[in-house]
Amino acid sequence: MSSYAIRRTPGDASWFRHDRFGMFIHWGLYALPARHEWVKTRERMSEADYDRYFERFDPDLYDAREWARQARAAGMRYAVFTSKHHEGFCMWDTRYTDYKCTNTPAGRDLLREYVDAFRAEGLRVGFYYSLLDWHHPDFTIDMHHPRRDDPDAQAQNEGRDMRRYAQYMRDQVTELLTNYGKIDILWFDFSYPDYHGEGDRAWMRGKGAADWEADALITLARRLQPGILIDNRTGIEQDLWTPEQYQPLEWLRHPQTGEYVTWEACQTFSGSWGYHRDETTWKSPEMLIRMLVNTVSLGGNLLMNVGPTARGCFDRRAQDALRVYADWMRLNGRSIYGCTMAEPELLPALPADCRFTQSEDGKRLYLHLFAYPFAHVQLPGLAGKVAYAQFLHDASELRFTEGRVDHFSEGAAQSEGLLVIELPARKPDVLVPVVELFLK
Repeated sequence: MSSYAIRRTPGDASWFRHDRFGMFIHWGLYALPARHEWVKTRERMSEADYDRYFERFDPDLYDAREWARQARAAGMRYAVFTSKHHEGFCMWDTRYTDYKCTNTPAGRDLLREYVDAFRAEGLRVGFYYSLLDWHHPDFTIDMHHPRRDDPDAQAQNEGRDMRRYAQYMRDQVTELLTNYGKIDILWFDFSYPDYHGEGDRAWMRGKGAADWEADALITLARRLQPGILIDNRTGIEQDLWTPEQYQPLEWLRHPQTGEYVTWEACQTFSGSWGYHRDETTWKSPEMLIRMLVNTVSLGGNLLMNVGPTARGCFDRRAQDALRVYADWMRLNGRSIYGCTMAEPELLPALPADCRFTQSEDGKRLYLHLFAYPFAHVQLPGLAGKVAYAQFLHDASELRFTEGRVDHFSEGAAQSEGLLVIELPARKPDVLVPVVELFLK
């Protein structure tokens, strides 16, 4: 069994640490301008300007069942869907605002279709819910708000009341956690209490747990859905730590106790969360696989994002990226599901340009070959510990020797404890080959 003691949290994260791989879905009105999900604030758009997207939101090609099939094929085991992003537009038929999908040409509850389709495909379902809301009349103007540069921005804040907005959030979260059955993850986004305006905008300040009335919000969520997983972005520690758009180099630890925490790296196929027609920094197939392997090798999960188009489908680039995962995970998923960081005593054996994952029962060790070596891979300290070795993608045996490289040349590596696995000269037709080691 894995020897890593993980910090206990209010929700049940055991399934989460087993499944390891999920789909993030950022979808909203920002899919129409198709130039980043923060377009409303980046371009300081007025409500009247932004309304042209509300009036034309008609995802006629949206088929949540097809999304779910693609997620499942890619090896993803859960999904998190943006019920409301910072723009304030709601993707379900909420009672508490008219700014919702059922009042657009879409004319239907898009969130409901997601829940039903993904659940039918055997995937766990989660909701992203933005704590920011650039449409709500009580959300005070701050340094992220589209109206921050208006000459009368401070005057526009008069009469706005974050207490009323906090109640609005609780009302909406009640709907989300009452009307859609069991919800596995509630992904709040985000707090920024340390941000402050400067000079004549010193009145602007960031927002954090007190502004969201986060204690009451989380208490409500846990009462409605016991066991649900909640991230830390309200400003109050909960279940999930969520590094964004970077890859940690070690398992995240609690800053006070040093305990290992349950964590999930959220990443994008390109440089944008929402659909961005002209964005060009799409990740290579090799990088996509390596990010997943890297994450699991450090005890984490990967939440990989798709930004659907305004017509409601995944564009060709996103489908290509999902197929990269589908092809690799179909053959190598066993090195991801139910796996974690290798036991500490095994880590010194890790060669350069490789990563270990290990099954949680400790019986199998997986060596991911980021750079394919010539003829042999040498694993110091593993002699006497391995009963059998094979490539995972085809279960073909890999022969090995112990104590020395079986080669006639002088100077061939030898040392007590050395395990040497023989490799074919030609790399298998797999982006990242995996050697499966059955431990004694």
